[in-house]
Amino acid sequence: MAFDAHLEALKRKHMAVSDAVEEAQRAPGIDDLKVATMKKEKLRLKEEITRLSD
Repeated sequence: MAFDAHLEALKRKHMAVSDAVEEAQRAPGIDDLKVATMKKEKLRLKEEITRLSD
């Protein structure tokens, strides 16, 4: 059960970061470095989710 909860928490965090990236990209004057950092975090989460799901 703890494994499933951890995986779901990762998925929720991935969605939150994804939403934040989309919002940041629509905002005028957003720092490109900040967006790139968020995208790297999103990718890291996605890779962890994929690794744990396999």
